[in-house]
Amino acid sequence: MGTSFFLWAMTCFQGQRFGLCAPTINAVRRNLLAQVRPMITSLGFQWEERMSRNEITIRGAGRENMFYLYGGRNEGSAALIQGVTLAGVLLDEVALMPRSFVEQACARCSITGGKLWFSCNPAGPEHWFYKEWICGAEEKNACYLRFAMEDNPGLTDRVRKRYARMFQGVFYRRYVLGEWVAAQGLVYDFFDPAALEEAPAGPFQRWRISCDYGIRNPASFGLWGEKDGVWYRVREYYYDAVAQGRQKTDGEYVRDLERLARGREIQWVVVDPSAASFIQALRREGWRVQKANNQVLEGIRRTAEALKEGRIVICRECAAAIREFSVYCWEDDCVKDRVRKENDHAMDDIRYFVMSMEREGGCLAAGYVERAGW
Repeated sequence: MGTSFFLWAMTCFQGQRFGLCAPTINAVRRNLLAQVRPMITSLGFQWEERMSRNEITIRGAGRENMFYLYGGRNEGSAALIQGVTLAGVLLDEVALMPRSFVEQACARCSITGGKLWFSCNPAGPEHWFYKEWICGAEEKNACYLRFAMEDNPGLTDRVRKRYARMFQGVFYRRYVLGEWVAAQGLVYDFFDPAALEEAPAGPFQRWRISCDYGIRNPASFGLWGEKDGVWYRVREYYYDAVAQGRQKTDGEYVRDLERLARGREIQWVVVDPSAASFIQALRREGWRVQKANNQVLEGIRRTAEALKEGRIVICRECAAAIREFSVYCWEDDCVKDRVRKENDHAMDDIRYFVMSMEREGGCLAAGYVERAGW
């Protein structure tokens, strides 16, 4: 789609300006320009980029046009594109950008013959872009192209089957089938407590602990051991201050974590990034602490992949985690994908652990997935 946009611009216009948009400017460069530039230059076009000004000049066939890069991260991003006059705009992953930015970008295309180009993965059925542009494609005189993962000629059958195994529930329907569906029911609906086993006998190669910190809310710690490339949640600690009738101090939680470790050499303690006082208490006692990545939806997706592929295993001894898997569910809200903020403390510490693996170059990190939507 990016290649088509550039060829259309260079064929139909001379001396005009165009917009290239994504949630961030880095995303424009990584997901769009890195793929498109080799194709454009191989066709004989000259590509001149001014990184500091986020501008690209393309010359060829007696024509020259300018392309400006914009990041639509939040509501304030609309001001970045306001005032410019464009002959066309490409919004990559448009469903991830705020409506105010998208509408401002569309309003900038006032040159005769200008066109709007959109691409995205599906989101929920109440998303404004789905309702206005996809359901209203005929009214807006838009050409709507829908692709499922099986339509991607760049993926082999083996890779497509691997991705199909990775995703579950709403993520499978969106990323593999390309459907605009709501998140509903249990988050990990495939999790089967009856299939769990006891922790394997040692030795384990490495040990880590993941923590979701709570004062009035429950605190959940998980002890993870790696054996033959698989991480096992072999033991856990779970404390509910409301149920117990007493809150604990940071120092007490540090002692509880020490008892969970039982003298093992813990490589990392991965902690909720908002637990600043607890992080400092751990560091004062000599623990190596890693602040967790708290991207909820991405963490849920990666956790589901890791569970389905057997890269992490929840052992029978972890009663609190097993209980939460059976009740952790999506909010009844078709507008936004949100998990219900209850029975989620072990779920959070497991998610923190999985996301921490990505920093190592990703034995649990997901590979690149082509767009299933547009």
